[in-house]
Amino acid sequence: MSEPAAPPVAQTVTSGTLLRQARTAHGLHIAALAATVKVPQRKLEALESDRLDELPDAAFARALAKKVCHVLKIDAEPILALMPQPPAPRLEHASRGLDQPFRPDGLAEPPTDVVSWLQQPVVWGPALILLAALGLLLVPPGFWRGASSLVPQETVLAPPAIVPAPAADQPPASAPAVAAVEAAASAQSESNSTPPAVQTVHSVPAEGIAAAEAVTGLLVVRTSAESWIEVLDASDQALLSRTVQPGETVGLDGKPPFRVRVGNVAGTQLVFRGEPVDLGAAARSNVARLELK
Repeated sequence: MSEPAAPPVAQTVTSGTLLRQARTAHGLHIAALAATVKVPQRKLEALESDRLDELPDAAFARALAKKVCHVLKIDAEPILALMPQPPAPRLEHASRGLDQPFRPDGLAEPPTDVVSWLQQPVVWGPALILLAALGLLLVPPGFWRGASSLVPQETVLAPPAIVPAPAADQPPASAPAVAAVEAAASAQSESNSTPPAVQTVHSVPAEGIAAAEAVTGLLVVRTSAESWIEVLDASDQALLSRTVQPGETVGLDGKPPFRVRVGNVAGTQLVFRGEPVDLGAAARSNVARLELK
């Protein structure tokens, strides 16, 4: 007698088989499905062949299977139930007690040796700041003053001496006294490294007739009434720019031509190069503007 045939072995249903059957039932090629879910075709082939070890991990395999089910519009729960679960995160040093801090895998413990602790920026950063502050406190008080003395300072020139005009109620200065004052002013101007512009100003009251006759200059100004006068030389330097008091005589020397403005023509007399100047020809409303060459 012939032996009876062995019953067929039941084929195990896997998640890849279910996915392949669902795709075939929809008449969708695996390449078209790969383009739809935007993954390489080889990963779909590995998923349908149950070669899950060729995929990155179990979580990726489950996510890809769920996305394929969404595209094919089938229930994903039966398929996900047949797939391995991703491993749960393991707690490190769980045996130490409940009061220990949670530390996931892959994170290193804080350094316990002194050298590693000192290499952290949170330690040596404040230490450098403290050392810098301590260095500033230890600098001698006179150090910065001594360093500033090494820097060359600009030479400050003393301004030329100004000889004030004597008041009207004082006696007129004698000719020797005026000469002594002029000699002192000349000596001080020669001692400066940058001599001032050539300008000689003499001012005497009307009562000093002898002193007034001694006033000389390229331009001589005499006033019988209060008059504002401005005289500029060829380099636009002001030789005179003020109110000249009544009876005052001023002698000016400089480089001509002189540009002159007189605020009171009726009370002012000008003598240029020894010749009187006619202010009336240049006067407008008792104010004269002229140029003397």
